[in-house]
Amino acid sequence: MAVRWLCSLFGKPFDGGKRMETGGQHPGLQRLQEVQREVQGLGKQVGSFSGLQSDREYRRLERELTRQLLEVDAVDTEGKAEVQQARKRAAQEVEGLLRLLEENSAHPSRLAIEGLSQEAQRLVEAGVLEPQRAGAGEISDELVESLQDLVLRLTQVKTGGRVPLRKARYRALTRVCAVQDVIEGRTRRQTLPLPLSEDTHAAVQRINMVMARVSQARSELIALLMGLGDGDSCAHLARVLTELLVELDALDVSGNAAVRNYRKQVVEEIHGLLKHLDLEGEGDDTCRYDLAQNDSIQQIEVLRGRVAQLRRQLISQDSPGELGFKPKAELQGFLTQLDEVSTARNPCIREARRRAVLEVQAVITYIDLREALVRRLPTAEEHPSQRAVWQVLASLSELQGQVLSFDGKRADKSYMVLEEMLTKQLLALDAVDPQGDEMSKVARKQAVKFAQNILGYLDMKTDEWEY
Repeated sequence: MAVRWLCSLFGKPFDGGKRMETGGQHPGLQRLQEVQREVQGLGKQVGSFSGLQSDREYRRLERELTRQLLEVDAVDTEGKAEVQQARKRAAQEVEGLLRLLEENSAHPSRLAIEGLSQEAQRLVEAGVLEPQRAGAGEISDELVESLQDLVLRLTQVKTGGRVPLRKARYRALTRVCAVQDVIEGRTRRQTLPLPLSEDTHAAVQRINMVMARVSQARSELIALLMGLGDGDSCAHLARVLTELLVELDALDVSGNAAVRNYRKQVVEEIHGLLKHLDLEGEGDDTCRYDLAQNDSIQQIEVLRGRVAQLRRQLISQDSPGELGFKPKAELQGFLTQLDEVSTARNPCIREARRRAVLEVQAVITYIDLREALVRRLPTAEEHPSQRAVWQVLASLSELQGQVLSFDGKRADKSYMVLEEMLTKQLLALDAVDPQGDEMSKVARKQAVKFAQNILGYLDMKTDEWEY
């Protein structure tokens, strides 16, 4: 009676004492709210998870979500419709996160990224690590070209705007690009007249020993970047390199410019390796892989928009003689501006800039060829082979205009027609017989390269690349 009287005093209905501590809320609803708060925290982790189903983090998230699902299932609804609906919604939310976790980790694009990463590992193992273990230090041009091809293929993996896929692609790209930089640095070092003779200065022997350790660290860094390390971390290697810097700094090389310059080169190489050792947390910052609001990308897009405007105005001129509109100076300025765009070591921004440069260059070459065709004054003394090349170039100019204005896909009939017509022009050039005329040989070679560039530009326009 006392409890009933207190409830009436404070204007609350008496419920047998079940809800006095929950402010009138059903215990089941209160428990579901607690579970929901935990699920929200897990949801953020699922949304940013970029790994595979074999990863430890995947198993942890799956285990935590399954536990929350069991917690939801254990809530006693006491037959109340409101609690039943809340429990159903909570279960659907957890199940949705489980599906999202599975879909992202098993998405075809995620598997493609992993396949390319494994291909990079095999290339580095066979082209860098195995020769290093055997005492060979040469880096083949084929390896450099293969890694560049891998970077291009990675940038072409479609993410559909999914943050986990963007994150996975960015992580793979940064590591392959870092390996490229390290390999290129190593190739440059092979041309240096180092090490110096130990008779040059008392400090040379110590610098030579440091240089040998740096060479070893370079291979260890490449292995770490490609996930081929033996357990050492980037932090451990960074400490080793920092200690080498301290050791070099302590050497007395005063009075000998050659030794001082030698030490400086070794120090620069160590700094070049250290800049790649911050990749363990690379990609956690959303602005690195979600580039929609990136300042550099926005600069590139503004320039691309202006190039597209100039291109449309140029192509709208029916006659090659109407070349009063000459945007070449502005286009050359765009190349300078693109060169100044900061990529911040971001391979996706680097690729976006490269493609924008190709777009500008394609318009410039189109203008150049049209101007050359207008200025051309054939003479009776002109070699027949040169005349044949100019005829093909006139056809290529028309085709390039169509390529510049093309805005379709590779499956489109118009794409296949353009590709076929460009291939025919290449065959026509192949059929030109220079008859020993050197000028004709040079003209034909340049025309072939020009036709191949148009084909490459057409392919680039239709590869559906995304940031």
